Amino acid sequence: MEALEKRREHVIALFRIVVGLLFACHGAATLFDVLGGPHGPAPGFAAWPGWWAAVVQLVGGALVLCGVATRAAAVLCSGSMAYAYFVEHQPDGLFPIENGGESAALFCWSFLLVAAVGPGRWSLASRLHSRRADGDRRVTRTLPSDTATPM
Repeated sequence: MEALEKRREHVIALFRIVVGLLFACHGAATLFDVLGGPHGPAPGFAAWPGWWAAVVQLVGGALVLCGVATRAAAVLCSGSMAYAYFVEHQPDGLFPIENGGESAALFCWSFLLVAAVGPGRWSLASRLHSRRADGDRRVTRTLPSDTATPM
């Protein structure tokens, strides 16, 4: 268990990356008819809720994958999957195994976990933040008072 604890941040990052990638693939499949195409009929442009859900999947999944605005994107993705579960799946049965909502339920709870624990290591945001912090360091040098020039 100690070995796993030492690698906690790495495991969190890998979890975030895989969940984000899989979610983005669903959006790409629906919007661009790639990766086996959409599951069911393709929604028309800007059709509610299918097209918008696919946009959330693609953009939100990509943001989570890269680790940019991770918590906000994960909350949005989790909420979209909760909506999908309760509106599309739950009327067909109470449990996900009955109504075909396993992936919606798993994505919902996975993104909620990502929102709660954060991006972990290897996030683009942490790389950008550390570069900005290094770039903002200014070296200031004070001159001794005897070398100051009189006005």
